[in-house]
Amino acid sequence: MQIMGYPLDIDPILLTLEVATITAFVLLLIGTPIAWWLAHMRSRARIFLEALVALPLVLPPTVLGFYLIIALNPDGSIAQFLKFFGITGQLTFNKTGLVIGSVVYSFPFTVQPIMAAFESLPTQIVDAARTMRASFLDRFFTVIVPLARQGFLVGVVLTFAHTVGEFGVVLMVGGNIEGMTRTVSIAIFDHVESLEYTEAHVLSILMVIFSLLVLMFVYGLNRRLQVKAV
Repeated sequence: MQIMGYPLDIDPILLTLEVATITAFVLLLIGTPIAWWLAHMRSRARIFLEALVALPLVLPPTVLGFYLIIALNPDGSIAQFLKFFGITGQLTFNKTGLVIGSVVYSFPFTVQPIMAAFESLPTQIVDAARTMRASFLDRFFTVIVPLARQGFLVGVVLTFAHTVGEFGVVLMVGGNIEGMTRTVSIAIFDHVESLEYTEAHVLSILMVIFSLLVLMFVYGLNRRLQVKAV
């Protein structure tokens, strides 16, 4: 495929978008209850748990990838646990490994914005819904989620964008298998290493444009929702 006469390798782009979409969806399901739990925790252990959630932000990707390889080996406890649910087979160096690595590495980008949104909820509105004897699920989906929509949107967008730009973790956990685990960031590295600067330039420009649009969306969304709240 070509864009304005320049060659473009479409397979890494499609794979990256697929992995980023799956990661954002999985983390929305996993991260929401964890964010709610942390937002309402009053224990001293909260400091440790918040630090644990944020750990992927400061850990070198190679360190995280190394321990994921060890944890996901076929004879490890995680693989044995997943067998009870009928999930068998290799967990690394395939698309499954890419998703698992992305979920772990992008975890704080989902949990932190949603947790902040939960913490800023007006308690009087939530309490009013509780006094009307609405069940927790009813309160959560009809009152809490609409009020915390900013955190959900920011969390999903940042998670998706962060997953698109991953390199170290996905390289170690997924490898560099053409047509199977080669994401955009890995493809750029390969092109540079092979002195294919034109191909690397095209993919890099697309990443710059994509990142800029994501940031503009997040900042614009924040400003719009803040104006509505006034």
